[in-house]
Amino acid sequence: MTLLYTHPSGFQHVTPPSHPEQAARLEAVMSALEGLDLDRREASDARDDDILRAHPQTYLSMIRRKLPDEGWAMLDADTYLSPGSLVAARHAVGGVCDAVDAVLAGQDRNAFVAMRPPGHHAERAKAMGFCILNSIAIGALRALQHHGLDRVAVLDFDVHHGNGTQDILWNETRSLFASTHQYPLYPSTGAANERGVDGNVMNMPLHAGSDGEPARAAWRQICDRVTEWQPQLVLVSAGFDAHAHDPLAALDWDEADFTAISRMICDAAALCSAPVVSVLEGGYDLGALGRSARAHVEVLKETAA
Repeated sequence: MTLLYTHPSGFQHVTPPSHPEQAARLEAVMSALEGLDLDRREASDARDDDILRAHPQTYLSMIRRKLPDEGWAMLDADTYLSPGSLVAARHAVGGVCDAVDAVLAGQDRNAFVAMRPPGHHAERAKAMGFCILNSIAIGALRALQHHGLDRVAVLDFDVHHGNGTQDILWNETRSLFASTHQYPLYPSTGAANERGVDGNVMNMPLHAGSDGEPARAAWRQICDRVTEWQPQLVLVSAGFDAHAHDPLAALDWDEADFTAISRMICDAAALCSAPVVSVLEGGYDLGALGRSARAHVEVLKETAA
């Protein structure tokens, strides 16, 4: 049975009216997952030592210092703090770390972490792109440094390149970071020639207007690389903003594409006997987000059975 980690604090990260990364996103995902037989668990508050695997103390202290008593504080042009933002971000990190611990302990074959704010744009010492703490990079580093794994794959199908994850894992040769994303598009990273310190980064840019076929072909290549590399854990940045209805990008995927790509990833992980932890990232059309997230989690459930 797939594990589902979430926490009510995900609704306490409040962004200004009309901001695309809003609490309604989490509501849409949780509503879409109703009726699925999942092992639902409450995400814990992250430990500082886990956060500090990816972010320096000066950065965490800056976030704490800038937290407003009311209203909003800006970290960059797109990224806001409200009074509940750090609590939510810490539970997002805590959910990923909980999920990593659980699947590595054999409690289940996979998990989905439904939390916000997202994380994959947060660089080592820079918040950006709606992201404050890089949950998935922290999860990867927990697996490597706390659990002592030798090989962890981080796979990202969000329409925007996971520049923060790439930044944090660039020099980590025990990780493989692979991404498809619309290019060029925010954050203007993710060119194919960005390959990490030792070829441990694999970027597969996609052209605006392309549908799911080029994406599926790219993911076949990525999954071939994954099975060759034989990771002991697969982490997934599951952003659903490549959907044709999403307002922030121009790829033309549909729910069937998310299903197919999710199945490729899960099949590759199974060939490596590696558990999977999937983490919610983007997706800004609420209907498309809910349908796509459900399609993704249904694949997780099938492969966990």
